[in-house]
Amino acid sequence: MFSKWFSKQAPSKPTAPEIMGLYLGGSFELDDLKLRLLEPELTIESAARSQLIQAVGQAELDSGGTILRFYTDDEGFLQVIVDGGMTENHITDVKLWHFYDTQTIGSEAQWQECLDKLISQPTYTVDGKTFTRVWNATGDYSPPVAVSEKTFEEDGDTSVTDQFMMLYERELGEGRTESLLVAGEEKIVGNNADRCLVLSTGFDIQPADITING
Repeated sequence: MFSKWFSKQAPSKPTAPEIMGLYLGGSFELDDLKLRLLEPELTIESAARSQLIQAVGQAELDSGGTILRFYTDDEGFLQVIVDGGMTENHITDVKLWHFYDTQTIGSEAQWQECLDKLISQPTYTVDGKTFTRVWNATGDYSPPVAVSEKTFEEDGDTSVTDQFMMLYERELGEGRTESLLVAGEEKIVGNNADRCLVLSTGFDIQPADITING
């Protein structure tokens, strides 16, 4: 009886978002035939056909939409963008991204140069391929888009990363495109700012290209 009075319930851990049957700890399969046809044109080589979701990120956009990212064991993430709700009916874009390069930013001066010049440029060249900026402002300068991403880990931990992003694209065959995401990421650890510049390449995913396991 006394144990009931004095026992304390463990605080509930935040729940990672789910959509399309994608969830933290789940997995999915990619269509092998489509990847074999696409990969010769893409920057990435040999994407894993089966991928395990190890973390989930969520970021709100100023436009009212939401970015959901399902980080996998293949050094990448499946990104789902929704607008107006958190159901499949509200999905506006699905892309599979893989990390191309990550560079540590060690000083405040380097960080400011990254925000002012490196992230947003009219074009960006990666692996000899030229990508053109997609998010353009009406003036001469198109600033990076700022979001704050909350990431849910499998052990129940969460973290927040501020990101300053720019999207680029290049044309492939048959009306397809490959995308490039350039992001300055900042995470406060204690009293220190952990910063890096992250380049990721991605391509569109259709419902027929993916099979959810379980």
